[in-house]
Amino acid sequence: MEVHQLQILRELGDLGSVKAVASALYVTPSAVSQQLALLQRNIHVPLTRKEGRNLVLTEAGEVLAAAGASVVSSLAAARAAIGEFQESPAAPVTVAGFHSVGQALFGPLLAKLEAPGAPVPQFFDEDVAQQDFPALTARYDLVLAHRMDYSPPWPADRVVVSALAHEPLDIALPSHHRLAARETLRPADLVGERWVVSREGYSPADVLKAISAVSGDAPRVIHRINDYATVAALVACGDVLGIIPRYTAGSALGTSVVLRPLEGIANRRRIDLLARPESMHRRSVQLVAAAMGQAMAELSVD
Repeated sequence: MEVHQLQILRELGDLGSVKAVASALYVTPSAVSQQLALLQRNIHVPLTRKEGRNLVLTEAGEVLAAAGASVVSSLAAARAAIGEFQESPAAPVTVAGFHSVGQALFGPLLAKLEAPGAPVPQFFDEDVAQQDFPALTARYDLVLAHRMDYSPPWPADRVVVSALAHEPLDIALPSHHRLAARETLRPADLVGERWVVSREGYSPADVLKAISAVSGDAPRVIHRINDYATVAALVACGDVLGIIPRYTAGSALGTSVVLRPLEGIANRRRIDLLARPESMHRRSVQLVAAAMGQAMAELSVD
C-alpha cells in the first residue's frame, strides 16, 4: 500500500471517475487504473464498483480513502514542519571542534551571533585523530577539522567541505633559548633538541616526523601532550621545545614562550568545516557556517 495509491483512491471518491482523477493528477487514465489494481491486490474486500460507465468507491473504499486522506494530511504537516525547521534561522546548530580551535573560535563566533533571531550554536569538544573527523558529522551539524597538506583529502562523497584557514605550525621556544633570536628556523637548527609534542596521528607529531626526516636526527620526545596550554607551560620551563599552531593556540602562550616560523618542510595544516550535505540545506546551519568563516578570517591575519 503506497501513499500515492491512497491519494488516487481519495480523488476517485471526490471526483467520481477515473478520467477526472487522471486529469487532476496529470497522469493517464490507464496509470490510475493500474495503481488502483495494485492497491486492490493488498485488500481482501472490494474497494470500487462499476456504476454505469463510472468507477465509484464501495463502503470499504470510502473507509480506506478517509484513512488515506488522514495519512496524506499528516505527511503534508510533516513536510511543512521540516520545511519550517530547515528555513528557521534561529534553529539550534551543534558544532564540534578540536580543543585549540574551540578555545580560539567559539567565543568570537558567539559574538557574531548575538542578534535577535540568530542561530543558537551548541558547542562540543572533540579532539580526535585526523582520519576520524568525517565520522563526527553523523553526530553534529558542523565539525571543525584539521589535516596536514600532505594528508588524504576529506571524503567528498560523504561530506561538504568549507576551507577556513591554512595554518602554519611554529616552533615554540623558551624566550631565553639560543634560537629565540632567530627570525626563522630550519630542521638542521633543531638537531639534538628535546621535545614535547602531541600523540601520534595529530599535527605536531607529523611535523616533528618531517623535521626528523629532513635533518636526519631522531627526535628526543620527552612528553606526549595534546593540550597546547600544557605544552606552552612545559616549554616555558626551558627544558623542551614544542610545536604549536600559529592562529588557534596564541592564547595558550605566556610571556616566557615565543613562536618562530619553520622553513624547509611542509608544516601547514588545513582547518576545514565539515558537514553532511543534508545539514547544509538548513538556513541556521548556513548562517553559523558563514559566521565561522568570518571569525576564522579575523583570527588568521598574520
